[in-house]
Amino acid sequence: MTATKQNKLVWLLMCVVALALNTPSVYAQNETAKSKSADANVAIDDALGSEVNNAASNPGNSGQPKISEIDAIFDEITQLSKDKRQKLRIIALAPHIVESLFEVGAGQQVIATTAHADYPEAAKDILQIGNYARLQIEKIVQLQPDVVIAWKTGNPGDDLARLKQYKIKVIYSNPTTLSQVGDELLMLGQLTGREDVAEPAASQYREQLDMLKARYATKAPMRTFYELWSRPLRTVANNAWPQQQLALCGAKNPFANASDDYPSIGLEQVLVTLPQVIIQPTQHASDTPDALNWAQWQHIPAAENGFIFHPNADKVHRMTSRMLDEVALMCEQIDKARQFYQTDTPLPH
Repeated sequence: MTATKQNKLVWLLMCVVALALNTPSVYAQNETAKSKSADANVAIDDALGSEVNNAASNPGNSGQPKISEIDAIFDEITQLSKDKRQKLRIIALAPHIVESLFEVGAGQQVIATTAHADYPEAAKDILQIGNYARLQIEKIVQLQPDVVIAWKTGNPGDDLARLKQYKIKVIYSNPTTLSQVGDELLMLGQLTGREDVAEPAASQYREQLDMLKARYATKAPMRTFYELWSRPLRTVANNAWPQQQLALCGAKNPFANASDDYPSIGLEQVLVTLPQVIIQPTQHASDTPDALNWAQWQHIPAAENGFIFHPNADKVHRMTSRMLDEVALMCEQIDKARQFYQTDTPLPH
């Protein structure tokens, strides 16, 4: 298989991985392979699938404007009066952007979005003008937004280039680390004239993140396998969003140094690492039919002792402040396993 075909395969697989989306996003099956792919993308949300998809299919993001152009557009908008910024008509091209806009109090300014933007409840009523694979350019132009907020690595580069041709102002969301979620809130608050809401929200998020870092920084590492997708089996590594969460919780990922952020691996490779904990995110916190039944391999400590945890993929795979509450729960679950292995006695349920 050539490198190009391999990249395309990764692109297709990660579209099926499911948050949020963009949903992630990483992503539950339907009656056809096509609907299966879309539903799965909900679970990976906007946080995972397209990050890999577009990196493979659009190297260099050639369809996106230079940083100086983006800065100029942002500066132009933020020089408007607060009243005008609070009335901007916004198209948000990823579920995590919509969620964060609602958090800073600008949800009512969103006139259109993409598939899987489903939080908060009011987001479900917003017009959808595309998905992670394709945007309805004509519809976007017809809506005449004041600004489009795109996801830097999660939207089709060629579509974004077409928007530029129509003189539509585009700026980008691009949180790549857990701490940058706070920066994102501040940016959106400034853009929409809602700094008074965004600043305390960002501060609260950062305080919670710092508390988690301090709590688990010196904890004994727990050998942990993260099942991102089961068929084919795929995990996380390097700078992948879930890998950062594992590191925050003091979990040791045997595949952390793999050659890419979302490596495909063999089942045997996992079994020989004897994971003490298995993280198996599920869409909408429900059972996923294709998920592996790790209980059948009782020689694995995680299976033998029941340390297989199922965080809500709709939360952990989206780059929003709501993600951190679910990660905090995941850290607590990993710590429960840590205490068990350290004392070698069962903990009360």
